[in-house]
Amino acid sequence: MDLDLASFPPAARADWLKLVEGVLKGTPYDKRMLTRTADGYTLDALPERRREAAPIAGRRAGAPWKVIARIDHDDPAAANAQLLEDLDGGADGATLVFASAPAAGGFGLPVRHEELVQVLKGVMPELITLRVEAGQYQGRDIALALARLYEKQDPAKLDIHFGLDPIGDFAALGAAPIEWDALSARLGQTVATLRARGLVSPMVRADGRLHHAAGATDAQELAAVLATALAYLRALEAAGLSLEDAAGAIEVTLTADVDQFGTQAKPRAFRQLWAAALSACGVEAKPVSIHMETAWRSLTRRDPHVNLLRGTIAAFAAGVGGADSVSVLPYTQALGLPDADARRLARNTQVILIEESNLHRVADPSAGAGAIEERTEELAAAAWELFRQIEREGGMVESLTSGAWQKRIGEARKAREKDVATLRQAITGTSEFPLLGEAVPTVLALARRPSAAPSEGALLCEPLTAQRLAEPYEKLRDAGEAAGARVFLAGLGTAADFTPRAAFARSAFEAGGIAAIGHDSFTDFAKLAEAFRASGARLACLCSSDEVYATSAEAAARALKQADAAAIYLAGRPGEHEAAFKDAGIDAYLFAGGDLLAFLEEAHRRLGIPRRAEP
Repeated sequence: MDLDLASFPPAARADWLKLVEGVLKGTPYDKRMLTRTADGYTLDALPERRREAAPIAGRRAGAPWKVIARIDHDDPAAANAQLLEDLDGGADGATLVFASAPAAGGFGLPVRHEELVQVLKGVMPELITLRVEAGQYQGRDIALALARLYEKQDPAKLDIHFGLDPIGDFAALGAAPIEWDALSARLGQTVATLRARGLVSPMVRADGRLHHAAGATDAQELAAVLATALAYLRALEAAGLSLEDAAGAIEVTLTADVDQFGTQAKPRAFRQLWAAALSACGVEAKPVSIHMETAWRSLTRRDPHVNLLRGTIAAFAAGVGGADSVSVLPYTQALGLPDADARRLARNTQVILIEESNLHRVADPSAGAGAIEERTEELAAAAWELFRQIEREGGMVESLTSGAWQKRIGEARKAREKDVATLRQAITGTSEFPLLGEAVPTVLALARRPSAAPSEGALLCEPLTAQRLAEPYEKLRDAGEAAGARVFLAGLGTAADFTPRAAFARSAFEAGGIAAIGHDSFTDFAKLAEAFRASGARLACLCSSDEVYATSAEAAARALKQADAAAIYLAGRPGEHEAAFKDAGIDAYLFAGGDLLAFLEEAHRRLGIPRRAEP
């Protein structure tokens, strides 16, 4: 039976709003249906106008993105074994992370040529993609070493992305050995040398991961990448390349995070930005190669298996968003050097999405979806305005040198830190639903401190420093668990009265490594005091409903005070009883929306727990 679509009456936005009002039941539309992003634009679930599908040139339909493994073992023989295992296990290529790279994290491949030969032993370069992460201005030497290593291969068949990124090196180190004019000239010379050898893959990389890990929003990351890419475009043109050839020599790397729709929109938005920038330069837009890697910022050391879910969401969004290649960080990356099991799971996360879920079969499956089109359009507009600000400041290098860029990222980071502290942005397994006493997965080597950045150079700036969102909680939890800290949960009233707040209190305290014990119902406060003494805890937290607090909280607090509780907390807000509760001995209140990090730090202080040093 054929449907006559014309027989359906048209539905205007007003018609949809009437239906929404019935669901909201008096709740303001703005509160439930509008979302304000960290970049300042607002997303409307029922936008005023319908976003049409914008043509975005990217990965062709039916072509899967490339699965790229990370090779960062500091032993060449072990790195070679990992590389061969990854390729045999389904990876299409590998990123060679050298010890000098910002993302090496204290590990990484040695730079010496003879050891590089050992790392790549048995690899057929014409069949795979190789990506290079050098850092510390080692990119030129490593690129030339790879070119010499494969000089007998047909260069047109080699897919080697050399990743030359002197601005990224400068932002990571905070220093450059020579001025930007000389650096950019050397970049142009290196690309010209590699091109003369017949190599054709992108050689220069504008990398957004460092900005993202330092706290940048999505729009800030895209703006930094676009401004960096434009600086490289100018450098390559000055070296004698045509603008068309220069554009083809540039690729970008973006971060795939746990915000699914935001990550889907990110590569789509950048393709629009790149097309607009090339158009302004009088160059016909061609698809830019986009690699995406899952976010370091979102990884956790506690309950690290949740990182598997984070990596899956991020890889899914990157793949359907149109990334040409994707890397998933192993779920134990924040703990140290991942073992074979963690590496296999990182590979298989993508292999399953491609081979079993067939996510690559449709070109740009987000096209025409109002939520993604709106996100793409707004994200691109926000990034374009930030990009213009960078250009008005003289470009990416000048913005870094003046500190203007670091200031912008710092403001975004502070806002996000507040959201993390108040659980507006909860971290599963860390700030929410923590699991004390969990088994820690094994790694080949524990995390190491990266080498210190240089303090001198011809060009200086404040370096961008990577920080994971979970770190403040992890430090508190490490210290709390090491001290054997405990809190006694005193339930008042019936189970229905105290269970919801007892569950909230347990999760909150244990996020700081303070084990929660008890929570039985007490009506006899002498028995409450006796149970508290027997628990061995020094802290106590009352848990119940507001109605029960009004009649029982003061007496319970006095009983706990007489039992020598170092501090007494109440799960909830005091309301009109604050003065009376204070007189009874209640010291602080634990409630949704409060600053949990500050609360836990104060609890640690009362227990005399010193902060533990970072691993």
